[in-house]
Amino acid sequence: MELLDMVCMDPLIDENDDILNMVVVIHSLLDICSVISSMDHAFHANTWKFIIKQSLKHQSVIKSQLKHKDIITGLCEDILFSFHSCLQLAEQMTRSDAQDNADYRLFQKTLKLCRFFANSLLHYTKEFLPFLSDSCCTLHQLYLQIHSKFPPSLYAAGISKAQQEEIAGAFLVTLDPLISQLLTFPPFVEVVLDSKLELPCELQFPQCLLLVVIMDELPSRPEDVQTLWCTESEVSEATTRVSLLKAIFSSFEQCSGELSLPVRLQGVQGKGQAEVAVTLYQHVCVHLCAFIASLHPSVFPELDTALLNAVLSASMITSLLAMDAWCFLARYGTAELCAHHVTIVAHLIKSCPGECYQLSNLSILLRRLFFFMAPPQQVEFIQKFSPKEAENLLLWQYISFQALPAELRKQTALEVLRAGTAQCRKWLGSSRTLGELESLNTVLSALLAVCNSAGEALDMGQQTVVKEVGSQLWSLLNIKLVTDQPYVQQTLSLLLPLLGFFIQTLDPQLISQVITLQASLLKSEPPDHVRLAVLDFLSSLGKLSIPQAIQDKILPNLSSVFALLLADRNWLLEQHSLEAFTQFAEGTNHEEIVPQCLSSEETKNKVVSFLEKTGFVDETAAARVERVKQEKGTFWEPFAKVTVEAAKRSSLQPCAKRARHELPLEEEYRSALQAATTALEAIEHLLQKSPPPDWLLMKMETLQERIDKLKRHVF
Repeated sequence: MELLDMVCMDPLIDENDDILNMVVVIHSLLDICSVISSMDHAFHANTWKFIIKQSLKHQSVIKSQLKHKDIITGLCEDILFSFHSCLQLAEQMTRSDAQDNADYRLFQKTLKLCRFFANSLLHYTKEFLPFLSDSCCTLHQLYLQIHSKFPPSLYAAGISKAQQEEIAGAFLVTLDPLISQLLTFPPFVEVVLDSKLELPCELQFPQCLLLVVIMDELPSRPEDVQTLWCTESEVSEATTRVSLLKAIFSSFEQCSGELSLPVRLQGVQGKGQAEVAVTLYQHVCVHLCAFIASLHPSVFPELDTALLNAVLSASMITSLLAMDAWCFLARYGTAELCAHHVTIVAHLIKSCPGECYQLSNLSILLRRLFFFMAPPQQVEFIQKFSPKEAENLLLWQYISFQALPAELRKQTALEVLRAGTAQCRKWLGSSRTLGELESLNTVLSALLAVCNSAGEALDMGQQTVVKEVGSQLWSLLNIKLVTDQPYVQQTLSLLLPLLGFFIQTLDPQLISQVITLQASLLKSEPPDHVRLAVLDFLSSLGKLSIPQAIQDKILPNLSSVFALLLADRNWLLEQHSLEAFTQFAEGTNHEEIVPQCLSSEETKNKVVSFLEKTGFVDETAAARVERVKQEKGTFWEPFAKVTVEAAKRSSLQPCAKRARHELPLEEEYRSALQAATTALEAIEHLLQKSPPPDWLLMKMETLQERIDKLKRHVF
């Protein structure tokens, strides 16, 4: 190596043999590296040092002939090998009670080797970047693999905090400059933002961290680099590149395990404040908002698209992240921009074809954004979507009147109340068809919004009007109607909290009728939203002193209803049942009924644990991490995989490496049935994403006829 280091080649002289020989020497030394890597660390490191040095020294004449991919791959493999050795030593020292100086010296030596290889890679990448298009996948995987084995990853080695800091300070700090170098390189962008990128569970969290690092880097870069990362592009017929913003939301959605634990990351240190560890949600949200604040105006259309798509996501946590970012944008931007966004969301809500999760997400966003509107823009919104018009009550059911100034709140609440009660009376005076119940439910929802967020603005006369309308509507309900008709169940779910708002002035006979109907209804196992509405009404009864004359009618039914709901196995209903029962028990004057609601020892223990705030499951931190990893591996499946085409493939292709005639007849039945199930699941998923085409119902009816025919053959 010393002799070869003395060789000089004049780039102006075309000495093909010398150039070829130097390339052969470098490639031969590269082969030697793979042989000596486990023999002598010093010799191994010196050989790499020579390879890098000679590659750079003769760069001008040999750069196009070097096997850059092999050199990058070799460096990455040696980095990973050294890093894993480093982690094993750190883990061994953590498990050992006594500090072994020999182990620690070996750990430091291995860590130094990691840093050397990383710096070599950094140097080589900087000089030969234009030739590394086919190495971008290797570099991307290097970053992901390293962070997947390092805390706070769920799949990280168990090492002490001191060793974590040493590794981060000596080695991991070299990875961010590497990403910074690759930031302007289009092939790297295409690898990181590949629309078909499918990563195993352990690499999904590192991918999210990588995207955040890139997001932090971009504000200091020119507009063209921001545009490169923030716009979608069709690289080829087979490859599409998504935008960085879309990739952030998609990657975040895949980190379900890290979000549920939650894992903790290094937070941002404020002036005069100690650094506090933050959750992954906080980490991504803060960095995303900072990125939005620095975006170049030319990228705003991509931002709007990404935020809206994420808000409409089937993943609740992803939708929530997008809403938080959108609310930051509303506060950071101008009053006009906020008003413009509110108007767009309002029109989207009005154009929704019916009840769906997208409508729920949009309604939450509208409610939140409305608080950020300036009063003049709120007045314009009220004029544009006047509550006097019945068709606009669809919007006012989702708006909190607390967002309005006092005078405007009182005026608008009164307009909604007048329009709503007029619509209810119109329905009561008509033929009262079930088909018109949907519009009635919208009206009731708007009236409930007024009572919940502007009840103090209503005088006694206005409250009486709402109460009377609600009482008249309740008188039309019966157990059979509620059990058979979903729209009537929705009406009941709205009437219960509406009547609960007026619980102190309700007719005792009406209260008795309500509780009697609830007791009968719960025995037929109604939908969850009905049971939640029942709980809402029950919690309000704690404020009520029940007249002596009807106590014998009400109290037994009341204890029966509470007993049924407290025994429910649905975790969400169980939680709400405990909260409602606690609220009722703390406020009621009828203490004798409280023990009657606790129908079993299990229910008593559940209530006691809730009051004492003790958990039901004793689980160690390590056991919890393992459980979350198993759950993530079991339940995570990218939505893109659930397609009709996939269902078709599964139904047409036999099991791999098994001839069709070898399948027993029972196995053929199972295979065909599984294919049909997969196809139906695919259709179910598509229905959650968008409204169905007009022809779908007819096709499904045809399928139903075929199923009925097959059932006759079975029997």
